Amino acid sequence: MTIAPFARRRPYQALLIVLAVLAGACARKPAAPPVSSDAWAVVNGREIKRDDVEKAYRRTMQASPAPSEEEALTAKLNVLNELIVQDLLLAKAPALKVALTDTELETAYAEGQKNITPEAFQQELTARNLTAADMKEGLRRDLLAQKVIEHEVVAKVTVTDQEVTDFFNANRAQFNRTEEAYHIAQIVVTPGRDAEVGNRTGDDAGTPQEAAAKAQMLMARLKAGASFGDLAADFSEDPKTAPRGGDLGFVPVSALRQAAAPLRDAVLKASPGTVNIVSLNGGHTLVLVVAHDDAGQKDPSMPAVKDAITGALRGRKEQLLRTAYLGALRNDAVIVNRISQQLLASQGKMPSLAPTAPGAK
Repeated sequence: MTIAPFARRRPYQALLIVLAVLAGACARKPAAPPVSSDAWAVVNGREIKRDDVEKAYRRTMQASPAPSEEEALTAKLNVLNELIVQDLLLAKAPALKVALTDTELETAYAEGQKNITPEAFQQELTARNLTAADMKEGLRRDLLAQKVIEHEVVAKVTVTDQEVTDFFNANRAQFNRTEEAYHIAQIVVTPGRDAEVGNRTGDDAGTPQEAAAKAQMLMARLKAGASFGDLAADFSEDPKTAPRGGDLGFVPVSALRQAAAPLRDAVLKASPGTVNIVSLNGGHTLVLVVAHDDAGQKDPSMPAVKDAITGALRGRKEQLLRTAYLGALRNDAVIVNRISQQLLASQGKMPSLAPTAPGAK
C-alpha cells in the first residue's frame, strides 16, 4: 500500500505543534523578580537582608571590645547560616499549625531580663543599637523555630524499656558507683583557633574577645529557652563532647575535686538543672549539672537510673534526627548565599551587592 506524503508528514507536524505550544508557554512565564541589593541570601525566594544579619549579630555579640573586620565578617557568616536554617524552619510552621502565643513570647522575654535592671537592659540595647522590638522579634523567631524542631523531631523520639535494659546491660560497670558522682554536660569556648572543631556549625572563637562574646551569646540563648544539647552540638569547641550535646556522663566527686576551683565549685555547689559559666585563662566553659547520684549498685528498676538512661538515649536520637531533618530541609531548598559568593570573588573584601535574579550563580 502506498502511503500518501501528507500522512507521512503528520507525526512531524504534530511534534512541531507541541514544541510551539511549549515555547509559547515558556515565553509567557514571568521572569523571576530581582533580588534587593542588600539581600545577603535568598532561601526559596525569600530574602535574608543585610539588616537581618546585622541585628542578629548585635543581639548575640558583645558591644566591646570591637573585633577586626575579618573576625566580624566570620561571625556574621555564621549568623547568616543560622538565619538560613531558621528561615527554613519558620516556613514549615504554618503547614504544621505550629504557633507561638503572645503570652509565651512575653514570658520568655521577661525571663531573659530577670537578672538585669531595666536601666541596665536599656543601656545594653543602646550600646548594641537595638530596640526592644528588635529583641522581641529575634526571640520570637528563635522560639518558633524551636517549636518546629520539637514538633518534627523531639516529639517523634521514643525510648523503649528494652532499649533502657540493653543500655544498662552493655554499660553495667558505669552503674556500680564506688563514690558519689555528678552527671554534667559542657559547652567549651577556647580563646584561640583549634586544630579540630567538632561542632555542627564549624564556629570557632579565635581571640579572647571572640571567646568572651561567644560565651555571653550562648548564655543569652540559654536564658531565652534554647536547648543546652543543641547549643553544645552547634558551638562547643570540644571535639569529643560536642557531637554528644556536651554530655560528659557521671563524673566522680574525687575527679571533680582535682579540677580547678571555679570548675569544681560550678558543679559541687550547684543544683541539678543549673548552668554556670566558668572563665579560666581567656577561655569559658558553660557547665550544666544534669543530675547527682550517690554511691552504690544501681539498676534500671530505680527511677533515677531509668530516667538518666532514657535521657541519654533520647539525647542521642534527637541529635541524629535533628541533623537528618535539617539536612533534608536544606537539600530540598534553593539557597543562594550571595555574600559568601561575593566574598570569595573579592578574596575576602566586603563587596557591594548588586541586584541579581534568585538562583543566580
